[in-house]
Amino acid sequence: MELTFLGGARTVTGSRHLIDTGRARVLVDCGMFQGGPSEAIRNRVPLGFDPTKLDAVVLTHAHLDHCGLLPLLVREGFKGAILCTAATAELARLVLLDSAKLQEEFAKRTARRDRRDPARAAQFEAKDEASLQAAVQLAVEGAESPGGSDPEELLREAGPDIQPDLGAPLYTEDDVNPTLPMLRPIPYGQEYEAAQGVHITLLDAGHILGSAMVRMRLSSPAGGRDTILLMSGDIGRPGTPIIRDPTAVTEADYVVCESTYGGREHEAADVAINTLVQTITETARKKGVLLIPSFAIGRTQELVWELGRLVDQGKVPELPVYLDSPMAKSASDIYRNHPEAYDEETATLLREHEAPLDYPDQHIVQNIAESQAIERAQPPYVIIASNGMLTGGRSVGHAQHLLDDPSATILFVGYQGEGTLGAHLLAGVETARINGQVVRNRATIRSLDGFSAHADEPELLAWLGNFIHGRKRGDPGVPSKVYLVHGDPPAQSALQPKVAALGLDVEVPAWHQTVALG
Repeated sequence: MELTFLGGARTVTGSRHLIDTGRARVLVDCGMFQGGPSEAIRNRVPLGFDPTKLDAVVLTHAHLDHCGLLPLLVREGFKGAILCTAATAELARLVLLDSAKLQEEFAKRTARRDRRDPARAAQFEAKDEASLQAAVQLAVEGAESPGGSDPEELLREAGPDIQPDLGAPLYTEDDVNPTLPMLRPIPYGQEYEAAQGVHITLLDAGHILGSAMVRMRLSSPAGGRDTILLMSGDIGRPGTPIIRDPTAVTEADYVVCESTYGGREHEAADVAINTLVQTITETARKKGVLLIPSFAIGRTQELVWELGRLVDQGKVPELPVYLDSPMAKSASDIYRNHPEAYDEETATLLREHEAPLDYPDQHIVQNIAESQAIERAQPPYVIIASNGMLTGGRSVGHAQHLLDDPSATILFVGYQGEGTLGAHLLAGVETARINGQVVRNRATIRSLDGFSAHADEPELLAWLGNFIHGRKRGDPGVPSKVYLVHGDPPAQSALQPKVAALGLDVEVPAWHQTVALG
């Protein structure tokens, strides 16, 4: 039995892991690489397997970096079931349709730009082709890692050639539509046979609504004891608003664990709340605008929840809040439809007829015209817009308008990937290029990570510590190997020795590396 790391390996996005038992092939997640150009180009690298020979997909949650390439998988021949929670199925539909729309719009803008300036277009194309070849070489090197499979065979199994038109969408809405009926909801906590000899159980990951860890009970074709593989997905934080805490798991043979915040500790929740209070109060005093770039699913709902509580408690003035993300609005509706996933605090609010996902002076922005009209509103006010790293979506347009305004504040509330505009602004750049224009940065730039949907290093170590508490390596139930994924190299380098100090054997796999299970 083998496990191949086809995404989320030594990088934060693009999660995709192939389990091959010899008689069944199951993929856990099929995510899109996001961030700077060197990351996004990885989406053009062949999948690393033949989709027609894949039996099933298990989806941990509906963020784009975990589900975003499902339509590509289906277009290239996958015909099995995509297993996930009911909430994830609803949210994934929303995310994939939006992704296709954005890709098609981006491709049209690129085509118009290329027609206006063919010489510059040729330069971009050459740069993209070089980046693609570098990414393919990186995949081949990973496949050649110790224990890896034949890299030529690995890439040959991908089927179609690398898409020659790098400006074309990865997929369109026509590719998404046949994907959606393949999403098959299964409940938390009930074992389900995803493929022959592959039994899965979804456990609450506490990351976003419907997020799951995947416990896989793998039967060997040769017989003998089953192998337990636990895929963490993205692990949330204890005490996160609205949803339940991550499930504590105590036994597995192998663990694949995320490492996004290795080497980092989130600020305390009360510190994050105080920063939010200070920022809103300062915005009101300056009669300015506060832009909060936020991912539409998870982070936005938590922000609205907290802002509503702060207003109710009299801690902040009731500024108008413009929720400028059609996806966030739809996601909030899905959140309302799944109270079974709520934690006790939110469930109590519902029983008391409170509206935990509504803010008193909330304006839902429906279209581009309404989005552009926000700048004509009388400050002070707050804009919550996606996406959270300023790599696309309506938040980018608002940043372009506000950066040169000294009375404006941009507050980042989550992870900023390397090479993104969000990361550059937090690094203190004096100018930024947005939509081809150079904009001076005179706004106040702040960040807080108390709203992060990812466990920090102490929380990851506490979760992993459940596997060895009161036991030692080699004891029943203690993993023989922990693989760290979904993290940048500095985060993984910081976390790896601390996981080893717990008494666990830990490894950081390469992209496209294959390892044996059992």
